[in-house]
Amino acid sequence: MSINDIKLTEFSHGAGCGCKISPKVLKEILGNSYENLDSKLLVGHESSDDAAVYDLGDGRALISTTDFFMPIVDDPFHFGMIAGSNALSDVYAMGGKPLMAISIFGWPINMLSAEIGAKVIDGGREICSRAGITLAGGHSIDSPEPIFGLSVSGIVEIKNLKKNIGAQPGDSLFLTKPLGIGVLSTAQKKKVVTQSDHQLAVNQMCALNDIGAKLSDIDGINAVTDVTGFGLAGHLLEVCKGSKVSAEIYFDKLPILPNILKYIENDCVPGGSIRNFESYGEHLGDLSEIEKSIICDPQTSGGLLISVSNEGLKDFLDLTRLNALDLQPIGKILDYSDENKIIIQ
Repeated sequence: MSINDIKLTEFSHGAGCGCKISPKVLKEILGNSYENLDSKLLVGHESSDDAAVYDLGDGRALISTTDFFMPIVDDPFHFGMIAGSNALSDVYAMGGKPLMAISIFGWPINMLSAEIGAKVIDGGREICSRAGITLAGGHSIDSPEPIFGLSVSGIVEIKNLKKNIGAQPGDSLFLTKPLGIGVLSTAQKKKVVTQSDHQLAVNQMCALNDIGAKLSDIDGINAVTDVTGFGLAGHLLEVCKGSKVSAEIYFDKLPILPNILKYIENDCVPGGSIRNFESYGEHLGDLSEIEKSIICDPQTSGGLLISVSNEGLKDFLDLTRLNALDLQPIGKILDYSDENKIIIQ
């Protein structure tokens, strides 16, 4: 079988960040104890933030993160790029700049050739090159399913550090990439996605969230996180819980990839969306099936969710336009009420 005949998604039970353990089960695994015994650890896992952050003692902090998953696309080079972009996003979400990466690689050596595996690594190298860093090494194992990702180290000025907590009532919410990746990857597995829709999704997943580093020194950006496997609603709920606020989403203002509603109507809703809703649906109120399928859709290498005060709005929009992002508010932060409820308008 030639390399062009291989369909990587047929070798994995899940796809991209849709492989993530659901928020409910993850909470059971991690428990509720978040004691931090190191005063230099500025960010641990107490607020479910995107990366760990360690004070270097000179006004800067080290950012450390890891992310990996099974194939979301069939092309091995694009799989490597997407997994790499997704991992790098955690550093950008903290307002940082990546320094270097090492790879996490699992390969079913009795089923897939080393040549195909090399293409995955090449994709990882390419996305690191685009981020201006080196893929400096890694670790590999023989595994029953293909796995790839990166462990990334980054740097940030502590005064510019962004967290997923700190959102304030009155803040406007923005999302830098359209939703619908989970739906399209399910359509791909069912072999009903069009080539143009699939390519658009690939291009989006390969795009770096490096706007996060550029936004880091703007006053009034109160909270940032990237939207991945828990869906827009799940990651917004983490912002709300950590910030002790609630939020509303303007559903008709959400950026959505083309033809997503058609695929939802054709039963291309991923299992991850259902698990997400089961984990946090009590915080969302009454939703239509379409609303549920969009805001709970697991994203892979999704956009940054950004909470911006009125004072920082002009500088934020000026910078995003300079970087070819035409963003509109998708919601607003509300006063704390109803156990961090998200209201869909």
